[in-house]
Amino acid sequence: MSESYIDSYYSRTLASPEVYPAAQGSISTEICIVGGGLAGLTAALELARSGRSVVVVEARRVAWGASGRNGGFVTPGYATSLSAIERAVGTAQSDELYRLSIEGMEIVRRNIDDLNIREAQPKPGIMRVVRYDGGAGLEAFRDLQERKFGRRLRYLPKDEVRALLLSDKYHAALLDEEGFHFHPLNYARGLAREIVRLGGRVCEGSPVLSCDFEGARKRLQTSDATIEADHVLFTTGGYTGEVFAPLQKAYIPISTYVLLTEKAPELIGSAIRTRAGVGDDRRASDYYRLVDDGSRLLWGGRITTRTTDPRDISKLLRKEMVTTFPQLADLKVEIAWSGLMSYARHLMPQIGQYKPGIWYCTAFGGHGMNTTAIGGRVIAEAIKGESERLKLFAPFGLAWNGGIFGTAAVQLTYWAYQAADYVREHRK
Repeated sequence: MSESYIDSYYSRTLASPEVYPAAQGSISTEICIVGGGLAGLTAALELARSGRSVVVVEARRVAWGASGRNGGFVTPGYATSLSAIERAVGTAQSDELYRLSIEGMEIVRRNIDDLNIREAQPKPGIMRVVRYDGGAGLEAFRDLQERKFGRRLRYLPKDEVRALLLSDKYHAALLDEEGFHFHPLNYARGLAREIVRLGGRVCEGSPVLSCDFEGARKRLQTSDATIEADHVLFTTGGYTGEVFAPLQKAYIPISTYVLLTEKAPELIGSAIRTRAGVGDDRRASDYYRLVDDGSRLLWGGRITTRTTDPRDISKLLRKEMVTTFPQLADLKVEIAWSGLMSYARHLMPQIGQYKPGIWYCTAFGGHGMNTTAIGGRVIAEAIKGESERLKLFAPFGLAWNGGIFGTAAVQLTYWAYQAADYVREHRK
């Protein structure tokens, strides 16, 4: 029996009841994908569409981890900035990587349309707000995006922002009307259904216990199955175990938190008068959006290297919400949850070939909805021998995570960013 989803807004609003059987017996396939999150499902769908034999093995449920319990924001970009990517690889390659991130957004949009995944409930518009006098920087970013990538972002000055978001914390915003927010768990389950319809297999409740990578045919062992494949692709994210040590040593698990409020459309409307998703530009930004036709507020934020849940997640997040919107002081929290994201030290996805027949596609923390999509596509293209676009990610490989010292460094860096954000926001 597959493990249940954790209690969240998304698990409470599942559109379909299907449960996929665990892997059993002897299974032979061209490609075995370990991890049933959005990266693995996208890769499997791309492969199945090409007529390839593919099996997805998931330890728990489809999109059980961060893929199915995140904020649901779909926009271009990566967890790190375009300028940081440019410093690492130069302008030409950084621009190509950014174009891939735009393509990733369009993959999600196209899948929703082509597969008629109405239960994904896409809603247009993402606002990026600043909590300091940073309008000039936003306008410069808007101009750069239009010049280089043809994106049309709309600048909103303070009065327009505060007409939509009734908070004195916000000074300006960029509105991306092509970005959107959606129900990621229903979307992921829609991908799984299509994979199976095309002849692929999705196996839930099937953690991989051991791997044998010697020889042309790779062998994976679960509790009830032996799987032989020409190619093995690891897409295990923040819940990666010990079965593939190079991957486990190359990522840092980061926790983030999300809450869902009670139904209170009038009270919420006294603070938030836009159906666009909203996120600020701080390192650990608040992000939020209205759900259930505007009657509830889904609010996320905070990141930490602590992998166990604090005593009261909702109290931590609610403080941020009420600090931003004091008029929501009486708004009750109905449920709160957490999830582990996978980050690399360089803050870019890790996509590549470890050795012949062994592939990885992971570390999408902080900006995963578009990057899991493009990651899944480029790794599938490479497995099929159709393109070498995954080489654009080669400079961002399986860098050692630093062990406990790396985790400590990440937490200290985050606290430093928080302090810098505070100073910038309160500077007179």
